[in-house]
Amino acid sequence: MATETPDPFTSAEYESRMRRAAGNAQAAGLDGLIVTPGPDMEWLTGYRVPAVTERATLLVLAAGREPVLVVPALEAPDAEEAPGAGALTFEGWRDGQDPYQLVIPLLPLGGRLGVSDNAWALHLLNLQRTLRGSAFDPLTEALPMLRAVKDQAELARLAAAAEAADATYEEIKSVRFAGRRENEVAADLSALLLGHGHSQVDFTVVGSGPNGANPHHEAGERVIEEGDTVVLDFGGLKHGYGSDTTRTVSVGEPSAEVREVHEVVRRAQEAGCAAVRPGATCQDIDRAARAVIDEAGYGEYFIHRTGHGIGVTTHEPPYMIEGETRELVPGMCFSVEPGIYLPGRFGVRIEDIVTVTETGGERLNKTSRDLAVVH
Repeated sequence: MATETPDPFTSAEYESRMRRAAGNAQAAGLDGLIVTPGPDMEWLTGYRVPAVTERATLLVLAAGREPVLVVPALEAPDAEEAPGAGALTFEGWRDGQDPYQLVIPLLPLGGRLGVSDNAWALHLLNLQRTLRGSAFDPLTEALPMLRAVKDQAELARLAAAAEAADATYEEIKSVRFAGRRENEVAADLSALLLGHGHSQVDFTVVGSGPNGANPHHEAGERVIEEGDTVVLDFGGLKHGYGSDTTRTVSVGEPSAEVREVHEVVRRAQEAGCAAVRPGATCQDIDRAARAVIDEAGYGEYFIHRTGHGIGVTTHEPPYMIEGETRELVPGMCFSVEPGIYLPGRFGVRIEDIVTVTETGGERLNKTSRDLAVVH
């Protein structure tokens, strides 16, 4: 397993991201962007706010203007140490001042502005009152592809995260399943992810028996039994970029029906991955995987989209879903994860992260997609 820590992103790279975001906003008909603490701000500036509170921290971007970070004075020293700080102008404010007034000279009144999806209502409502007549669009609607196409340094981080998740899966197969609670196996998954270099674990789905028919089942107190099918879906962040993989295992020898359903999902996942290439649309991936499941007679039991983008968050655009006609381009990364969920009985899902290459697609997850038997 690769253990090297990648070189940090440079100030010039953050400057390029902010310039590109402002240009993309202008091309999309926006007069500017207001970015609040969270993944967008971290990706654009490298600044992680120490604690997200009622104090406003606002990154203001507009084409033809220098990026400005409106920041509480007591947090300014931390902000000024951010990797992208060299490309920023700072506007500090003290308690008792109105930080929203600092935005007025930076953006046109009555314009159309993009704002972070996760902006607190407190901050958005104050911005609406201050920037009278302005319209606000969530960033994932206004600029859905802002972070979608990864550069080589980002792809390397995603590959390292996938490698760590693969190592976690290989090890979890050797632990005891039968007679243990789901949340105990979930704790094993979390410990293994951290042991393989993850800084953050976002989810550890352990759906045993009938719980596997719930795609986002939260591991609980159910004791896993011999003969159960168990859906394992887990991931988090390594070097700031996400992992997300799913494999389905059988506790003891599986029934003929479980083998049949698993094989249908395996073929569907193979078809979805095979459809990845530049110029294909997002919905083409969904259609390719769904067609296999429909043909096998399980269409009504495939109840979610085929995939989602991944990067500095484990769920982000683009989405592999019917109606999304956006074309794939090299550097996009997303999951391909069809599933079949039989209510009250069991579920099966197989998931890999795939990146679009110049000629097709490459799976970042390499573990076997065959039905594994555990004990």
